[in-house]
Amino acid sequence: MSFFKRIFSSEKKETLDKGLEKSKTTFFSKLTKAVAGKSNVDDEVLDNLEEILVSSDVGVNTTLKIIKRIEDRVAKDKYLGTDELNAILREEIAGLLAENNTGNETDFIIPNEKKPYVIMVVGVNGVGKTTTIGKLANQFKKSGYNVVLGAADTFRAAAIDQLQIWADRVNIPIVRQQMGSDPASVAFDTLQSAVAQNADIVIIDTAGRLHNKVNLMNELGKVKRVMQKVVGDAPHDVMLVLDGSTGQNAFEQAKQFTAATEVTSLAVTKLDGTAKGGVVIGISDQFKIPVKYIGVGEGIDDLQVFNKFEFVDSFFK
Repeated sequence: MSFFKRIFSSEKKETLDKGLEKSKTTFFSKLTKAVAGKSNVDDEVLDNLEEILVSSDVGVNTTLKIIKRIEDRVAKDKYLGTDELNAILREEIAGLLAENNTGNETDFIIPNEKKPYVIMVVGVNGVGKTTTIGKLANQFKKSGYNVVLGAADTFRAAAIDQLQIWADRVNIPIVRQQMGSDPASVAFDTLQSAVAQNADIVIIDTAGRLHNKVNLMNELGKVKRVMQKVVGDAPHDVMLVLDGSTGQNAFEQAKQFTAATEVTSLAVTKLDGTAKGGVVIGISDQFKIPVKYIGVGEGIDDLQVFNKFEFVDSFFK
């Protein structure tokens, strides 16, 4: 296959390789045991592989798709060697992700026709939402965009203060009010400020409460309606931030949020500190929502645009 006949940015690729090291090491140690003493890919190897993929948080449905693809390969070549399994996995997972129109970008870019381009960020507390916003704002600024932040997570003083710290760190304007203020009011003021400044991008932080789906739906709906009084088609992107280290819990959060609001993109964080990197493969496949960004380190530049080919190349390198 020609999926991997491309040149990756060496510095970015090194960071990605390092960030996925724990996931890769754990996966391949299991895979080595699964094929020990076997020369051909048989039913037992496939059963073991299925178990490995599920335990790597790829998810049951996506795992079954991958196993079916490999079974089809085995059916064509009765004597498929276990030494070829790594390359086959790499090709079939890349092929699966290629069927979903997700993870093709290599740069931090936005559509030119939308100005300001409004990103509303959602996600439960603790997933790295505010940090992702700060890192994303930094990357957009480095790409030449003028960015404005809106601290609409007004239910926690810490969230407002943390976003302020990031705004100061990357020298980007922020609109904020007191804790307990109406989130929609903050969003409204942020968009007005962005329009007045002729900003290119607005990133709005929102509260991460998931205990009541109806309340969440109503709150996010109100924020959207109020923003549309300033920018008629806002938000242009509703980004859900998920903590990759939580594995299957990230799937559950994705289900909850996609049921509560229209999520249009995903960011998966904290992949560097976990062996659950396979969750990106499953989430990308199952939700048919583009995974736009992945967090593969604590550094300010360690938020990367998700490219499925780079990801699979690093995972199976």
